[in-house]
Amino acid sequence: MVEVRKNEERQRYEAMVDGQVAGFAEYRPVGNAVMLPHTEVNSAHEGGGVGSALARHALDDIRAAGKQVIPMCPFIAAYIRRHPEYVDLIHPQQRGVFGV
Repeated sequence: MVEVRKNEERQRYEAMVDGQVAGFAEYRPVGNAVMLPHTEVNSAHEGGGVGSALARHALDDIRAAGKQVIPMCPFIAAYIRRHPEYVDLIHPQQRGVFGV
């Protein structure tokens, strides 16, 4: 089971599997938005839903904070394209840049 937590000190969301960090999604506050520049999943956990859990948790957390998202990470941008319920988090004038 994947558990995701926000590590504010390291400015990243961390996916935990069996008490170990299996992957992370970095974030950077930018005004009323949050940039997601990079997501990384340990090779031992690729294909196990770790990346999707990270993306979902990060996007839900950003939405709950009332902020918009800047999905610089190609994985996060692709996740949003596959899950259109998150498109509203990207400023309408930036959506074309990220292909959504």
